[in-house]
Amino acid sequence: MENKPIIVGLDIGTTKVCTIVATNNSRGEIEIIGVGSHPSYGLKKGAVVNIDKTIKSIHASVEEARLMAGVDINKATIGLAGNHIYSFNSSGVVAIKNKEITHDDIERVMEAAKAVVIPSDREIIHVIPREFRVDNIPGIKNPEGMCGIRLEAHVHIVTGAIPLIQNLIKCVEHTGIMVENIILQPIASSEAVLNSEEKELGVALIDIGGGTTDLAIWKDGALIHSHIIPVGGNHFTNDLAVALRIPHTEAERVKINHGSVLPEKLDQSAHIAVQGLSGTKPQKVSLSQVTKVLGARGEELFKIIADIIAKKGLKNEIHGGFILTGGGSLTTGMPELAEYILEKPSRKGIPIPFDGMTNIMQNPQFSTVLGLLIDAHRAMENPIPKSSQHLNIIGRLGDSIKNVFRDIF
Repeated sequence: MENKPIIVGLDIGTTKVCTIVATNNSRGEIEIIGVGSHPSYGLKKGAVVNIDKTIKSIHASVEEARLMAGVDINKATIGLAGNHIYSFNSSGVVAIKNKEITHDDIERVMEAAKAVVIPSDREIIHVIPREFRVDNIPGIKNPEGMCGIRLEAHVHIVTGAIPLIQNLIKCVEHTGIMVENIILQPIASSEAVLNSEEKELGVALIDIGGGTTDLAIWKDGALIHSHIIPVGGNHFTNDLAVALRIPHTEAERVKINHGSVLPEKLDQSAHIAVQGLSGTKPQKVSLSQVTKVLGARGEELFKIIADIIAKKGLKNEIHGGFILTGGGSLTTGMPELAEYILEKPSRKGIPIPFDGMTNIMQNPQFSTVLGLLIDAHRAMENPIPKSSQHLNIIGRLGDSIKNVFRDIF
């Protein structure tokens, strides 16, 4: 094992911290050798609100994965999400000096595309190519070597709040792990769940996490829109806790074991026993009441997504429909409710299988961390040389996305 390189994906979510350790099998493919999962304390809607608790949660998850894998962990690829993420599309144009497009020309047009004004407390995290145009000819994936006099780049830009990113990095590094790469969580989930045909056709990935729901819309093989929505599985649980007047842990149990967002999916006349607040007796509640609470929150979430898509004018781009993943997608009836409200085919997205612990990881709640593992593996196979060893964190973020899209462009 000592001779094989180790790759690590670290998903620091609002409800859980998950660590996956992998190496290459005999075919050079990913083989999972260790998994660690621990409840997440210290994050709210994807942002760190308690550094000490976050560090302890990360350490517990990493230690569990390390013991299972039997290897040391000193670097990892981590995911980024949260309310502070803001994405938009931009474009840039340059003239071609020698009529044949070179790599330098592509670098120049990418720089022109990201020359946008943003607040001083924010930084560009990813500049993702959507398409290139040579002399107004659209749909070009890689223009290098083509002849022309005018090169245009259309890109998707992701920005984030610098202090919030640095807080997350600080928590990870306090556990003795270097943050090798950072990738936006909906991009990571897309890597684990979507295939190239779906990305070409046009699909929207909806990753329902604990604190946020991440939206990534793909068309012609490129990311055309991403959005972080501050509504997640915890909001479903909190609604149940308030409506039924029960503890949060009991509400989570009811949601997982008996929850549905559609009344036809359960026997609505049935009742279940739930534990009340401290000092109160157990009570019986009807499944119809549980469904009513969860269904209302599910409707709200999918209507928010419908409004985002309508405002961006992207409904006609989503030919392949919606793919739901993340732990929140496991609530009974979620794909059907999404299909009804969003008026497009919807299904549950399961991560692609790897060697190793396939049965354990074939679950939507592991989509993000498996996507991070794919990114880490790609970065290992195609390392990008760094001109210096003292690059700042934003510089490392830029390197991450180059690895992610190396296979596309």
